[in-house]
Amino acid sequence: MDRSGTPILVVLSRPSGFARACAAVLVLACLAALAQPANAAIRVEVNGVDGTLRRNVLALLSLERYKDRDRIEPDAVARLFRRVDGEVRDALRPFGYYQPTVRATLAPEDQQRNWRVQIDIQQGDPVLLENVSIVIRGAGANDPVFERVAAAHTLVRGARLEHAVYEKVKTDLQSAAATFGYLDARLLRSELQVDPQAHRANVVLELDTGERYHFGATTIEQTAIREPQLRRYLRYREGDPYDAGKLLRTQFALDDSQFFSSVEVVPGEHDPATHIVPIRISATASRNLYAFGVGYDADTGARGTISWLNPRVNDRGHRFRVQVRAAQTTRDLNARYDIPFGDPVLEKFSLQYLTQTQQISGGPDTRELTFRPIITQSLGRWQRILTLNFTHAVTSDVVNGRREDDLVVPGITYAAVPEGYLGEDLFSRSLYAELLGSQKVLGSNASFLRFDLRSERVLDLSERWHLLLRGEVGASAVSNFETLPGIYRFYAGGDRSVRGFAYQELSPVDSRLATDPVTGQVLIDPATGQPITLSVRAGGRHLLTGTVEFERDLPRNLGIAVFSDFGNAFDRFSSFRDILAVSVGVGFRWRLPVVTVGIDVAKALRAPGFDSLPGLRLHLNISPRL
Repeated sequence: MDRSGTPILVVLSRPSGFARACAAVLVLACLAALAQPANAAIRVEVNGVDGTLRRNVLALLSLERYKDRDRIEPDAVARLFRRVDGEVRDALRPFGYYQPTVRATLAPEDQQRNWRVQIDIQQGDPVLLENVSIVIRGAGANDPVFERVAAAHTLVRGARLEHAVYEKVKTDLQSAAATFGYLDARLLRSELQVDPQAHRANVVLELDTGERYHFGATTIEQTAIREPQLRRYLRYREGDPYDAGKLLRTQFALDDSQFFSSVEVVPGEHDPATHIVPIRISATASRNLYAFGVGYDADTGARGTISWLNPRVNDRGHRFRVQVRAAQTTRDLNARYDIPFGDPVLEKFSLQYLTQTQQISGGPDTRELTFRPIITQSLGRWQRILTLNFTHAVTSDVVNGRREDDLVVPGITYAAVPEGYLGEDLFSRSLYAELLGSQKVLGSNASFLRFDLRSERVLDLSERWHLLLRGEVGASAVSNFETLPGIYRFYAGGDRSVRGFAYQELSPVDSRLATDPVTGQVLIDPATGQPITLSVRAGGRHLLTGTVEFERDLPRNLGIAVFSDFGNAFDRFSSFRDILAVSVGVGFRWRLPVVTVGIDVAKALRAPGFDSLPGLRLHLNISPRL
């Protein structure tokens, strides 16, 4: 009944299926609304530290990790906030800051239950290293390799304590022992003693190297070449002190030989009684290699390449290669037969046949057919190449017409090679010098002497800034320059010379009045009424070019550069200052694992011999990564 006492009749009936479904949905919606936590966005501010310290603080902060969660309860924010003090101290301790002052505040930002966390940090005085003791015992006590490990780090008296440096020195000592044959080495003591109140720490590292192991016998499993020939590729000898680096260099040498499709050079189980490590080499013979490629550069335009390599003409390791390249301005065929001798990685006798045709706008057309025997040797940090060129050269231009020369040209080249050099092609040389020439007494049509010196260095100014210096000096002595074939003359300009100018655009110009081939009369331009002048960039006796380039690394293996190039080809050293061309530009770098792709935009600032300064010029350069 109701409050007035009037009875109320309640009629219960079975609900329909639709009614039951609606009721269920309504109940679930209410429960979800009651159970759903409120959204909470967290903004974290860290003040007082920067760089590596700040990054480590943020990496260890639970609030930083949870701040982007879609839903987080207010009490969870409070729990995470209570961890701030301890997490900040944990983040600073590995860098030597054991007693920082940490002040943190937590405040709501608006009605949406967003939170702002501000953390103010005073690092305090760092813990400094007071005593550092690194003791090496055993057979390696006087081995300088361990001295180099200790000297390579900032684990020295007075330095700020860094746990990572301490751990790295421990790891590097053990790695050096394993690499250089102290296979039984063990750390007797590794102690880091820290007094936070006095802000000082002591380091004690004691390594017992044990006896040094030596290379044992080498077992070889392969059928590609004769075993005595393969053994000449080994970078170690039986009985030498064990050195894992020499095993790796042996692996590289055999890989680079291209005799094998796969190579394994692995140490066997070392013998603690004899201190010997046996070596096992297994390899699978390779097949003929074919390569096809297309590309583009601003100097030669679009190009295509086809090559064939027979890496094993016979079981003595002879090799034969043929390569054909064609571009918009050049075409060449290069066939070469190599016979290894002495150290087969570094020394070989070669027979080469080369035919090359080059057509440069505004310059002479040249063609070269050369047969040359070559002796390649390595002398410590230098590679020496001796050649004897039997050359037929054709030079043709609108001024001097066509000239053919047959020459015998001896030559010698020296190139600096990197430490650990294994005979690979030197695409970039820190220092390269070539001297070649010919005499009429050798049966040549022209007598000349030509010297070319090139150098390229990259200096690291800081972690992200680099300085590239590149230069080339060329000089020739020839009694009658007109008899010198075009292939031996100097030109400048292009991607790896003086940017801002076209390929071989910088050169002395040879001019004469055009004449009728029958009557010999001077031809007149009917449009201007002036005599017609024929000109050709004839090349120079000498050459001087240089580059100064600053590069700045960017994230994702990218970089930017600013540069200035200068240089020219000329006939007299006394006047080279007056004819030097100068350009400036900016560039973009993309560093891939093996090569660097460079795109440059250059503008000429000085262009002697030009009627007007050339406009902006785009250069594309793909070079080995330095």
